[in-house]
Amino acid sequence: MSDIQNPLQNRTQPTPPSTTIAEFDTYEEAQALVDRLSDAKFAVEHVRIVGTGITTVEQVLGRMTYGRAALSGALGGAWFGLFIGLLFGLIIVDSWSWVLWSVLMGAAFGMIAGVVQHAFTGGKRDFASVKGIQAARYGVQVTNEHAAEAVRLMGQAR
Repeated sequence: MSDIQNPLQNRTQPTPPSTTIAEFDTYEEAQALVDRLSDAKFAVEHVRIVGTGITTVEQVLGRMTYGRAALSGALGGAWFGLFIGLLFGLIIVDSWSWVLWSVLMGAAFGMIAGVVQHAFTGGKRDFASVKGIQAARYGVQVTNEHAAEAVRLMGQAR
């Protein structure tokens, strides 16, 4: 059986008391510390990275027009059509023309769906964006019983 546990299994169990051994301005710095601990053979299942000062960030990518909605829908539909076409192409012998037709039909239906979806917004959301979560600081926490060992290894890794 594997030493790695499913993190979803621990959802109902209380979180063990932890000590913050370091804080960073970026997630990448916190991740690098955990990676160094892992390289030093520390039991990283006792480590967590905790973001504090959480804010939601929505980066606006650009204006959403009917043309952009049609293009986006066509690309998504073409990918789905390619998937369906490859499935039929594998099942039906000597019929790889299914792939081309599936891509074209997927693009056409996707384009129509993209335009209709954009029309239903009624001009209330005429932009494309990507949402994310950002923290002001990232703390690396280790369970109390393993914190001293992590700090020792952290000092050696520098």
